[in-house]
Amino acid sequence: MSSEHVERRLAAILAADVAGSCRLIGIDEEGTLAQLKALRKTLFDPKIAEHHGRVVKNTGDGALVEFASVVDAVRCADEIQRGVAEQNTDVPQDKRIEFRIGIHIGDIIIADDDIFGDGVNIAVRLEGIAEPGGICISDDAHRQVRGKVESTLEDMGAQTLKNIAEPMRVWRIQKNSVSSLVIPAYPFSGHAALPLPDGPSIAILPFQNMSGDPDQDYFADGMVDEITTALSRFKSLFVIARNSSFTYKGKAVDIKQVGRELGVSYVLEGSVRKAAGKVRIIGQLIDAATGMHLWADRFDGGLGDIFDLQDQVTESVVGAIAPAVIDAEIERAKRKPTESLDAYALYLRGLARLYQFNREANDEALRLFYSAIERDPNYAYAYGRAASCYADAKAFGWISGTANEGAEVTRLAQRAVELGKDDAIALALSGWGLAYVARDLGVAAGLIDRAIMLNSNLAGAWYCGGWVKNWLGEPGAAIGRFARAMRLNPLDPRMGSMRIGAAHAHFFLGRYDEAASLAAIALQDNPDLQPGLRVAAASNAMAGRPERAHKQVARLRLLNPTLRVSNLKDVLGPYRHPEDLSRYEEGLRRAGLPE
Repeated sequence: MSSEHVERRLAAILAADVAGSCRLIGIDEEGTLAQLKALRKTLFDPKIAEHHGRVVKNTGDGALVEFASVVDAVRCADEIQRGVAEQNTDVPQDKRIEFRIGIHIGDIIIADDDIFGDGVNIAVRLEGIAEPGGICISDDAHRQVRGKVESTLEDMGAQTLKNIAEPMRVWRIQKNSVSSLVIPAYPFSGHAALPLPDGPSIAILPFQNMSGDPDQDYFADGMVDEITTALSRFKSLFVIARNSSFTYKGKAVDIKQVGRELGVSYVLEGSVRKAAGKVRIIGQLIDAATGMHLWADRFDGGLGDIFDLQDQVTESVVGAIAPAVIDAEIERAKRKPTESLDAYALYLRGLARLYQFNREANDEALRLFYSAIERDPNYAYAYGRAASCYADAKAFGWISGTANEGAEVTRLAQRAVELGKDDAIALALSGWGLAYVARDLGVAAGLIDRAIMLNSNLAGAWYCGGWVKNWLGEPGAAIGRFARAMRLNPLDPRMGSMRIGAAHAHFFLGRYDEAASLAAIALQDNPDLQPGLRVAAASNAMAGRPERAHKQVARLRLLNPTLRVSNLKDVLGPYRHPEDLSRYEEGLRRAGLPE
């Protein structure tokens, strides 16, 4: 960007995009492109010119337009949507083109006839949450147009927009105020909305076969079958059966309507394209209530073993979706009014605090999990999470792990297992607490292995299992388990703890440089993680870097002044082999930890 051509100004930005363009092109590439070209020529460009707008750039299936007046921008968008709706009355439902439009007024940067800045970014994000055929505008735009446009404006409240730091108040122009001719593009418009289950719920729609080869439908359908089956192993998720989801195959859908008809909070949609011996699979997770995209990714591979590729993609997609759903549920719980104190909301609030990794947050999380148990004495997850709070507090040096605490963890874990004997999350959490606080390594290992058997896509089970393998004296197996956990959930808040677990495994294998490096990466995000400081100091000392090791022990002692070599075994895990504990003690002794 050349600085001599840069200027700033306040402008109204209109961002438009075709809803479901990939699906439309997949159905009829030439016909869709011809329709788009005709719409631009006969409707889009003339309306923009009429309302004094400037097309900054066309994006293939959309456009970015600048206006001096936000009133002009909104009136232009309104007339475009009316015109498109009228033209759609003569177009088959599955081939209709519908635009999403977002409008914002703000400061922009102009450089070489292009525009940049938050004013542009916000307009684009507003377009992303608009309904097909709908218009979303920012609160700033609403203040300028209130009383000056004929359309009915509906308050959507504060919305979280992707890559925008703070939630923004958003308004939408009601579709029936744009045109009474807009016909919804969903298959069963007469069906009443189904009530949502208490917990998170998801439907996996049939993936679009973008290969132009109908014979490849089997691969796309098989992918959906695999993902549906894998997600159904998460007992916390309510997953719509394949037969219901496949009623939408080959039909234009409105995600919000799918959510209402199937009674789900989230929808996964995707596409498969095969060409020249390669396969590309795209998946995206959408909040059915708002239409917002929560997660999206692309997977590429060869056709050498198409079913192996299917397994790999399934694992990656499921590993990403389950945490994304939980994150979205946590955010949803935060937005609930404080008087809403049902067990599930309490549980989610506790989970949000648990992931903050400090003593005060951990104490609050434990209190919330106990409150959830009071509300629902049969809530297996709440018992398991409460047990894990004690384990985290011990690992991070916030409690010493007395006999009373060990007895309470045992009680919580046993109750979680009784209530969730076939639930992988309950089993893994119980095993983690039993192993680390109650020191019942044999029972814990069995519970975690069963959790992995029940749900091989559960990153948390692999993470807990990694620590158990370290304590059992099997560091090679531990490295494999931590690697699997990191692959399944690369954005997990516990990523630092996963790296620290792997660092311990490398330490016990005598790979001190690798151990120190992994611990250093984990400590970048949280320099006060005591397990990370312990293994970093021990590894650096054993690798012949005493100065670095001494600095890490000094920080460790500030956080935990009572720590000594003699009581080290109280904060470390239940190592089965005495030589492992002795090596750890020697490393920290060399690093300067007092006897």
